[in-house]
Order: sequence, then structure tokens, then C-alpha cells
Amino acid sequence: MQNKERQMLKQKKRVVIKIGSSSLTHPETGALNLLKIERLIRLISDLRGEGREVVLVSSGAIAAGRQALGHTRKPDSLAQKQAYAAVGQARLMMVYQKIFAEYNQTAAQVLLTKDTMVNDASRYNAQNTFEELLKLGTIPVVNENDTVSTSEIPYVDSFGDNDRLSAIVTALIGGDLLILLSDIDGLYTDDPRKNPQARFIGLVPEITPEFLSMGKSTSGSSVGTGGMSAKLAAARIATDSGADMVIANGDHVEVIQQIMAGEEKGTLFLAHPNLDFDLMHYLNSEY
Repeated sequence: MQNKERQMLKQKKRVVIKIGSSSLTHPETGALNLLKIERLIRLISDLRGEGREVVLVSSGAIAAGRQALGHTRKPDSLAQKQAYAAVGQARLMMVYQKIFAEYNQTAAQVLLTKDTMVNDASRYNAQNTFEELLKLGTIPVVNENDTVSTSEIPYVDSFGDNDRLSAIVTALIGGDLLILLSDIDGLYTDDPRKNPQARFIGLVPEITPEFLSMGKSTSGSSVGTGGMSAKLAAARIATDSGADMVIANGDHVEVIQQIMAGEEKGTLFLAHPNLDFDLMHYLNSEY
């Protein structure tokens, strides 16, 4: 069954890819890994060449700001975090636009806040903007607007993390596949970094309380914010909205190509469209 479901991924046309800070930076220094970013952009450009629409949800603004300002530690205060983001978001987009242009692609920056999404008029405008950007053949690069979001207060004034944001974007634009690139191979019965007996789970037909209990709230890197619990929350949003979702290890971004080819990489969460799906419900709840 899993192989059949994996083969269906070849047919996906509107794909959202989320990449975390830990997958974009060098672990030793926290500086942007330009070689990996270049490979990511090449793969996304190739997906565009196949006729697919791609939205990239990218972390890394704060890490890029830290690099630009010569700081190695995570920011201690909200104001410091927002200042790093202000510097880093511009640098990150400069890198994306420059390298995308080398592959004859146009990147478009979209910065969102939770306020944008909970307000009916601004959410409708955001949806129309995405549609027009995709129609124009661009690759929207999305991030939370950390400069103004109070991200220290998860699920109140912010999305909490880019895992959840990417699922919300997937639901907003009617995406049919969400790929979360992380620092772990997929979903395990327990944290494999702490429990060597943890068992890998390749397929999740439906997200049950048993699967939710496997989530861990901590992140394994010094630059990321979202742990497995955040990814499971994202999976609930994406699959309820009608999209399949895959969690895979972003150490080697070529995994994107393998997933789209139907190979058994990462954990596949199957879509089970909810007729009562209401994006506002997920915006206003922890899961």
C-alpha cells in the first residue's frame, strides 16, 4: 500500500516545501550554508521545469542576521531576535533572488503574520497574492515576519514555528503536497537521539492520539524552533485540508527529488480531507 501511495506523489502539482534553519546553516557556526541553498534552489527550479508550482517556506532570517552581525548565540530577548530578523531577512532574500536568477527563476518574498491570517480581508488578499504569483510563474519564498511578530508567545500573536506556518500556507493556497525538511528522518515512536529502540514510522494513514503522543516539543538544533510536536500539528492542518505531507531529513536536499519520484523517504502522512475543515479553527488553537 505504501508504495502505491508513494507513487501518487509523482502527480502532485502544487507543492509547498518548508526548510528549517538547521537545514540551511552550518552546524559548527550557524552561518548560511550557501552550497546547500544552491542545491535546494536547483531542485526547486527543476520542479518548476516539470510544470509544478512551488512555494518555499524558509526559516533562516535570524540565523542570517546573527551571521551578518557576527553573533554566534541565539538572541536572548525578543527585541534582539526581531533586530536579527530585520537584518537577516534582507540578506536571506538577496541570496535566494541571486541564485534563483541563475536558474532563470524569479523569487518573490511573502512575509506573513498571524494577524494577516485571522483577519478575513487580509487573508483573502494574501490568498489572491499567492494565486497571482503562481500564475506569473514566480516562486514565493515565505517566512513569518519576525520583525513584528511576538514569536516568544506561541499560538497567540505568531504561528509559533514555520512548520505550522507552512501547513497554513498549504491550506490557504490549496496545495496538494507539503514537504517538511527537518533534522530528523521522519516520525519515530520516540526520540531516536535519546532512545536507540525508537522505531521509524514510514506511513501515517490518519493522525490518531497515539501518533500525537509520539511528538516531542524540543528542537534538536541551536537555530531551530519546531520539534516533532510542531510537525504533527502541521500534519493535522495539511492533511485535514486535503494535502499529503512528508517529513524528511534535510541534511541532503536531494531527498526532495526522491520524494517526488515516489521513493520511500521520510514519513508520509496521507490526506484525509475534512468536510468541516476551518482554517480559523487551527489558527486559534494549539493543534
